[in-house]
Amino acid sequence: MDPHRALKYARAGQKKFVSELKEFLRFPSVSSQPEHADDLKKCARWLAQHLQHIGLDRVRIIPTRGNPIVYASWLRAPGRPTLIIYGHYDVLPGEPLREWRTPPFTPTLKNDDLHARGAADDKGQLFSHVKALESYLKTERALPVNVKCIFEGEEEIGSPHLTAFIERNQGALRADAAVISDTRMLAPDRPAISYAQRGGLRAELVVKGPPHELHSGNFGGAVHNPLQALCEMIAGLHDAQGRVTIPGFYDDVRRWGEKERAFMARTGPTDEQILQDGKVERGWGESGFSLYERTTIRPALTLNGMAGGHYGRGAKSIIPARAIAKLSFRLVPDQDPEKIAQLFRDQIERITPPAVRSSVRTFSPIEPALVDRHHPAVRAAAFAYKKGFGASPVFIRSGGSIPVVNTFQKVLGIPAVLMGFGLPDDHIHGPNEKFHLPNFYSAIATSICYLALAARLRRPQPTQAQTEWQRS
Repeated sequence: MDPHRALKYARAGQKKFVSELKEFLRFPSVSSQPEHADDLKKCARWLAQHLQHIGLDRVRIIPTRGNPIVYASWLRAPGRPTLIIYGHYDVLPGEPLREWRTPPFTPTLKNDDLHARGAADDKGQLFSHVKALESYLKTERALPVNVKCIFEGEEEIGSPHLTAFIERNQGALRADAAVISDTRMLAPDRPAISYAQRGGLRAELVVKGPPHELHSGNFGGAVHNPLQALCEMIAGLHDAQGRVTIPGFYDDVRRWGEKERAFMARTGPTDEQILQDGKVERGWGESGFSLYERTTIRPALTLNGMAGGHYGRGAKSIIPARAIAKLSFRLVPDQDPEKIAQLFRDQIERITPPAVRSSVRTFSPIEPALVDRHHPAVRAAAFAYKKGFGASPVFIRSGGSIPVVNTFQKVLGIPAVLMGFGLPDDHIHGPNEKFHLPNFYSAIATSICYLALAARLRRPQPTQAQTEWQRS
């Protein structure tokens, strides 16, 4: 199927597409905050109605034990390959609100950038594929391939119900490849395809002391401060060279040869680029590795936040009763999140001072993932980028984690094609998140071209969908 008319439709519809994306971004679909549960349902309904409006079939909002999954399909191309298009409509919180130049859920256009929470992660990237599908359906009344859309509302909390949903519906989700756009490019003129994702694990560490706050004059120097103890414990989790001190932490880390590291050095960002993207002057971490290697082929433990005692206005001379820290691990092949969780619990038990008590909660385990960058479905994406962006993409590793990548590979036996359209300065997960609109337009064109190229993939799968879905 010639993509010419679809591309022409997409160019003519850019203004409308941006307006619709703004509607999508107005939903505060924050999956990590229970008070936004209704907002997530409203966002799912809006997305489902939009998919139905553009001409997709079998549009459904599928309940899970958490937030709903939005599913849609178009399976009218017998004998042709089937693609899963995955994305997530949930977002991170907007806090701290005071650091935003515009309200996070009031999409604001400034020059060529659309600012809003979720603009790049992942509503804007997800919507690029939706608009590509629309461009075909409104001009050709057909798609070059069969398509199954899976848009979830829990990616930012580790996709706790998606794997069970996919496992229970393998027949309905049979496909040849899965397309995921939730990663980034190196620059506006340097598109990139990710071929590796780090895994992850989240943890909460609570340290408790006295049953209630104590007067620091009466008890300071006599009763151990749980906040001080927590700080000392956290500080002890790394050595002076930036290595994690948990015994056994590095035992299963895969070592990469000089050939792979040389490839990474040729295609990945330089130390200077990474520092510039982070707006910092000096790097930190393990010696013997570039900054790019530290964030991709090496694991990491990050302190995400701490709380305890008095931190408001004015003074309060106390010993706090408790303190809490939130941490996250980034894991690499062949680390097992469950094994790392146990190692972490064991270490915290060893280093907890006897005068305080500690407890650990670990959650959201994500396995690392590798993708064969020579797979035909991935190579087709490289050709599509050349047509959509006017430049061939580089193949890079990602330091982030997308839980479903491993699930698609292990459960459905299909590759994940990681077509990123974000930029390093899109402030993903931070205040003032944005999506560069020229990237949005080029992403739509790239997706249109990819659908046409994917029609030539071999090993077409049956397209008859299962009529009954199983809840996760």
